Amino acid sequence: MAKANLNLSELSDEIASQFRGLDPNEPGQWPILPQIAMWVLAAVAIVVAGWFLILTNEADALEAERNKEPQLKQTYRNKLGQAVNLGELRKQRLQVQEYVTQLEKQLPGKAEMDALLSDINQAGLGRALQFELFRPGQVVVKDYYAELPIAIRVTGRYHDIGAFAGDIANLSRIVTLHGLNISVPKGSEGAGTLGMDATARTYRYLDQSEIDAQRKAAAEAAKKTGAKR
Repeated sequence: MAKANLNLSELSDEIASQFRGLDPNEPGQWPILPQIAMWVLAAVAIVVAGWFLILTNEADALEAERNKEPQLKQTYRNKLGQAVNLGELRKQRLQVQEYVTQLEKQLPGKAEMDALLSDINQAGLGRALQFELFRPGQVVVKDYYAELPIAIRVTGRYHDIGAFAGDIANLSRIVTLHGLNISVPKGSEGAGTLGMDATARTYRYLDQSEIDAQRKAAAEAAKKTGAKR
C-alpha cells in the first residue's frame, strides 16, 4: 500500500513537473501533457464560441420562423377555403365580368359624345322645357374613364321638370344630375313656372390614345419620383 502511494506521489510530481516553467512563447516545446491540455482547452473554447456565435443566431432564426407559423396557418386556411369554393368564385367572377361589360356598354365613346349631348337636349325639349343654359365643361380624365360636366338651367312646369329628370335617368347612356336647385324665376310668380339649375355629368370610356398618354404620364411621374429619392 505504501508502495502504491509512493507511485501515485511520484506520478503526481511528474505531471506537475511538466507544467512548471512553461514558456508561453514556445508552446511547441512543451511536454506532451501541457500540449494535450492546451488542445482540450482550445477545443472547448471553439465549441463555446460556436454555440454563442452560430447556434444562437440559428435559434433566433428558428424562433422567427415559429412566429410566422400562425400567419402561415391562416393563409393556408384562406387558400383552402378558396379552393373548396373555387367553382362558386368562378361563377361570381363571370357575373362581375358581365356586369362590367354592361356598364362599359353604357359608356359612350369619344365619337358618340355629340349624339349624347343632343339626346339630353332633346329630352328637355320633349318635355316643353326652355333651356336657358347648356354649357359643357372641361373633360376630367380619371383612371379608366373620362367625365364631362354640363351646366344646365331649364324652366318649365314642375311635373315637366320631374319628367325630364326621369328621362335623363332612363337614357341608354349613363348621365347623372348633381346639385339640383329648383326656384321660381323672377317675373314668373304665380305662373306655375319653375327653374332648375343642375350639373349633368356624363361619362365615356377612354380611347387607346388617351390610355397610352395616361400610362406615359404615370411612368414619367414615377421616374421623376425615383430620381428625387
